[in-house]
Amino acid sequence: MNLGAENRNKVIAAVSLVIIAAVLMATRLSGFLGLGSSGAASPTPVNIGVAPERPVPAARASSRNASRKQTAAQSLDPTLRTDLLKISEDTKYEGTGRNIFKAFVEIPKPIVQVATQEPSQQQGPALPPPPPPIDLKFYGYATPTGGTRRIFLVQGEDIFVAREGDIVDRRYKVVRISPTAVEILDVLSNNRQSIPLTQG
Repeated sequence: MNLGAENRNKVIAAVSLVIIAAVLMATRLSGFLGLGSSGAASPTPVNIGVAPERPVPAARASSRNASRKQTAAQSLDPTLRTDLLKISEDTKYEGTGRNIFKAFVEIPKPIVQVATQEPSQQQGPALPPPPPPIDLKFYGYATPTGGTRRIFLVQGEDIFVAREGDIVDRRYKVVRISPTAVEILDVLSNNRQSIPLTQG
């Protein structure tokens, strides 16, 4: 094996590739910078599989070249074409299927009640609302021998036994028990109400 000959062949190949690359770069840069000779012929495009064009008179050829240049100039024109945008804005979506821009759920319109104006009877300030009624009902009473009368009051499913002065349901005070009614005081709203002692 001759190692020196292989290295020498590799060096020659590398130097020749560098020279070719330098020549190609120089020709590209000279064409790019416009340093090439003006007499050099520009390469002509070759159309493969296309019929050759017929000879065109000079007047038509110049008008065709001018129209091609104008079309090329318009395609490279950076100005905004509002007329083309207007045409695209006026286009409306009219499909035969479902409208993808519309929800399927129909939202019901709110019912607007027309407020009737009633003649105001009083021009003064509005009166405060009346206190809520006491929701205790008479259930019965008992009088033990030698004792004070006790009353049974019901509220919903709860039954309370109370004497005069007792507080029922931590809110209602039994003020007085008479033979026909019991007087109850709502200690939270200071509302007094008389509950008749009738069996119902």
